[in-house]
Amino acid sequence: MHRLRFSPAQRGPLFLLFGTLGTVAFVRTVLTDLPADIFLVTEAWNRTTAACGFAPPRPVADSLDSTFLTWLSIAITLLSGVTWIIGGLLIRRSQRGSFYSASIAWADQGWRWWLLPTAWQVGCISALLLASQAALNVLAATAEHCAALALAGWAAAWFNLRAKQPATPGITNGRPPILALLCLIAIFTIVFTAMNWGLWCNLRIPHGDSAMYEEHLWNLEHGKGFRSYLDQGLFLGEHIQVIHVLLVPLHLLWPSHLLLELCESLAIASCAVPVYRIAFRHCRSRRASLLLSAATLLYVPLHYLDIAIDLKTFRPIVFGIPLFLWAIDSMELHRYGRMSLFLILALSAKEDYAIVTSLLGAWMLLSARPWRTSTPEARRQAIVGAVVMTLGAAYLLFTVKYAIPWFRGGETVHYARYFEKFGKTPGEILINMLTSPRLVIRELIAAGSLHYVLLLLVPLGGVPLRSPGRLAVGLPLLLLLCLNPIAMQPPAPMHHFHAPLIPILLWAAAAGLASRKAASRDDDADRSMVADHSPIRRSRFALLCGLTTGLFFGFGPLSLSFWDPGDAMFWRRLYVPSERARQFEIVDALIPADARVASTDFVHPRLTHRERSYDYSDYPRAASNYEDRVPHDCDWIVIDIEHPYHTPEDIRRLREDPLSVVRELREDPVEWRLVSHEASRYFIVLRRQSNPGDTDAE
Repeated sequence: MHRLRFSPAQRGPLFLLFGTLGTVAFVRTVLTDLPADIFLVTEAWNRTTAACGFAPPRPVADSLDSTFLTWLSIAITLLSGVTWIIGGLLIRRSQRGSFYSASIAWADQGWRWWLLPTAWQVGCISALLLASQAALNVLAATAEHCAALALAGWAAAWFNLRAKQPATPGITNGRPPILALLCLIAIFTIVFTAMNWGLWCNLRIPHGDSAMYEEHLWNLEHGKGFRSYLDQGLFLGEHIQVIHVLLVPLHLLWPSHLLLELCESLAIASCAVPVYRIAFRHCRSRRASLLLSAATLLYVPLHYLDIAIDLKTFRPIVFGIPLFLWAIDSMELHRYGRMSLFLILALSAKEDYAIVTSLLGAWMLLSARPWRTSTPEARRQAIVGAVVMTLGAAYLLFTVKYAIPWFRGGETVHYARYFEKFGKTPGEILINMLTSPRLVIRELIAAGSLHYVLLLLVPLGGVPLRSPGRLAVGLPLLLLLCLNPIAMQPPAPMHHFHAPLIPILLWAAAAGLASRKAASRDDDADRSMVADHSPIRRSRFALLCGLTTGLFFGFGPLSLSFWDPGDAMFWRRLYVPSERARQFEIVDALIPADARVASTDFVHPRLTHRERSYDYSDYPRAASNYEDRVPHDCDWIVIDIEHPYHTPEDIRRLREDPLSVVRELREDPVEWRLVSHEASRYFIVLRRQSNPGDTDAE
C-alpha cells in the first residue's frame, strides 16, 4: 500500500484555514468558559472592553461581552491573513523565489503550530461531551502552555524560512562572544536587582525565608551566632545551608539586605556562562550556544528563584545553581578535582543538592560503561562517579537523620510534614513511598503535576527531552516535588523547591542541541556541524519559548502581569515606594539600636539590625514559648496597619480603635503605652513601660 502524502501546496491552505478557525475558537473558550482569568485579569479585560466601546464590563464571574468577542475573533482572523501575506513577501525577498512558493511554505510550516490551539479546542469539546471533569482540569492547566508553544513555533517557523540559505562557514571558529554574554548578564542583573530593590524600598519583602538570611550575617558578625530571632536556636536546625556566610566580607563593607539581592541576581545571571560552555562543547555552534544562554536568562522557573510568587526574594539555595553548572562543566572536561570543589560548595547551598549530586555520580558511572570499555579514562570516570554517588547519598542521610535533628534538639526535620500522607519520619515516608505505589501514582497523576512538568520543560522548548539520560538525573527529585503539596501550591513551580532541578534541565538542554547525525560521525564532526543548522533552530525555538511563556507566566517587564493594573504583580503596585513605605522612615528612627523589638512581617526586615528582632504575628514562636504573646524581653512593638495581609476591615479597626484591637493595649494597658509619632496613620508603635529580665531570650 502506498502511504497517503500531501504536498505543502495541499497542506498549507488547510493549516491556514483550520489553524485560524481553531485558534479563534480556542481564544473564545479560554476567555469565556475557564474558571480562572487567563492572559489578563478581570479588571484588565474590563478596561479593554470599555476602551473599545463595549459595555457593560463583565462582572467577575460572567463572560466577556459577546460583541467584543465577535470583534476579537475578526481581529484574530485579520491578523492571521495579514501576517501570512506580509510574511510571504519577506520570505520571498530573502529567498529570491516566487511569492506563491514562499507563502505556501509559510502557511505550511507556520500555521501547523496554530493547530495546537485547534487540538486543544477539540479536546475541550470531547471532554464536555464525555462529561470528564478530570480532562477539563488538564485542559485548563495547559491552556497557556498551548498558547505559548503555538506563538513560539509560529515565530520560529518564520525565522527558519528566512534563514534557508547555504551554511555560513566558520560557525565553529572565532572567539567566544564574551561581550554578548556580558551584556546578557548585565541586563538581567540590572533588571532583577532593580525589581528586588524596589520591593525592599516599598516594604514588600517578607522576613521569613527571605530577609532572615541577612539577619544571619548581621548576628554572626555581632557575636550572636548563625541565627535569626524568628525561631529558637541556630539556623542549622532548619537546613544545613551556610553558603551565604561567604558574603560576610562584602557584608562588613555594606551591611544591607540590598547587597544580598544584588549578589543573588548576579549569581543567577552568571548561569549564562557555564550554559554557553556546555552547549558549545556539544553542538560546536557559537550562535546556538549564545541563543541558549539567552534562553536561560528568560527561563521563568529561574526568575521565580529570584523573586518568588510570595515575594520572597533571597534564598541561598539559588547560589547552588551556577555552582552545580560549573561542576558539570568540569566533569565534562574530566577535571574531577575542580568538580568536587564546586559540588561541595553547591551542597553548602542546601542539602537538597545531595539528591542530584548522588544521581550525577550514578550517571558518570553508567555513562562510562566500565563493563564494556577498559580505557584508563573510562575507569577513572567510573571510579569518580561511584565515589560521588556514594558520598552524595551518605551526606543526604547524615544531614536529614542526624545533623539537622541534632540542632533541633532531637526533633525530626521540619520538612517531613510536607509528606505527611506517607508518614511522620523520613524513614517511614521513604518506606511507604516504595511500598505503596498506588498512593504515589494517584498523587502524581494530576493536573497540577502536569502543569509543573510543563512549566519546567516548555520554556526551554522541550529541548531537554533530547537528552533523556541527563534528564533522568533530576527525575527522582521531580517526583518528590510532585508529591510535595507545598511545592505544588499553584501556580507552581514558583517557589524555591525546584532550584536543584534547574542545572540538570539546563545541562540536558545544552546536550540536546547536539545533532545526532553529526555526533555519529567523529571523523568529520566539525564540518558536519558547520553545515547543520538544527542546533541553531533548536536554541532559537527555546529562546522563543522562553519569551512566550514569560509573557503568560512571568512577572518581569516582558510579561503581561507586569503591565496589568489589576494583577498582583503590577509594577506600580510592587516596585514604586508608596506613602506607607516613605512614612516608615519616621518609625525606623524611633527604634534605638539596642532595642528588642517585635514587628509584623514586611517591616520586620527593616528592624533586624537591632539588639533582637522578633516576629509579631498570630503564629506561635519558640521565642515566646509558643504562647500568644511577645517575648518577655521585648520592649518595642511595631505594627504595620496596611500590612499586605490585613483586610480593609482590619485596617479600619486598627486606625479607629487601636486600644481595643491591639492585644497588648487591650490586655496589658499598664505594661504597654502607645507612642505618638507622625506616621501613626500607617504604623502603631508600642513601648513597654518596664524592662523585665531576659527570661525567654535563649
